[in-house]
Amino acid sequence: MIKELIVVEGKNDAHAVRLALGEVDVIWTEGYGLTKKKLEFIAEMANRQGVIVFTDPDTVGEQIRNRIRAHVPQAKHTYLSRKLATKQGDIGVENAALHEIRRAFAHIQEDKETPSEEFTIEDLFLVGLVGVAQAGENRLALGRKLGIGDSNAKQFLHRLNRFGISREEFFKAIEEVRHGERS
Repeated sequence: MIKELIVVEGKNDAHAVRLALGEVDVIWTEGYGLTKKKLEFIAEMANRQGVIVFTDPDTVGEQIRNRIRAHVPQAKHTYLSRKLATKQGDIGVENAALHEIRRAFAHIQEDKETPSEEFTIEDLFLVGLVGVAQAGENRLALGRKLGIGDSNAKQFLHRLNRFGISREEFFKAIEEVRHGERS
């Protein structure tokens, strides 16, 4: 059972998370209308019970995530891919299948105090995450496997280093994805 406070963007997201995970503590930001008072509450809860940020995989969701990260650096994060959270052109946590929400919570990530510089853009080139026609698809599959979401190459590299993904974990996930063992 998840003990941390889960932060989502909207009421429908909160409902979907509760359907997927059961009786969990959820707060919604009301989209980008995240107030200073609510940020302070999230920070207080991070100290008491921990916080997991689970925003929509879009620009606004990433902006909200970054605002929380700046105010509550100890917050943990979990991600859905844009593809899994899209229904009839609408992107949001509430659109994801319940099993996909549960799968996202199996890959909770924690920011390292000092992001590593374990990976470089050259590493992404070497394994086909940049510079090839299917690079986006490859990042999508690997991001899902590692629990860091889908993103462009620059953001993907940043997340690998921010969350302290080891080279061993990275290459193991690549092999699993290449052999059809997608999460």
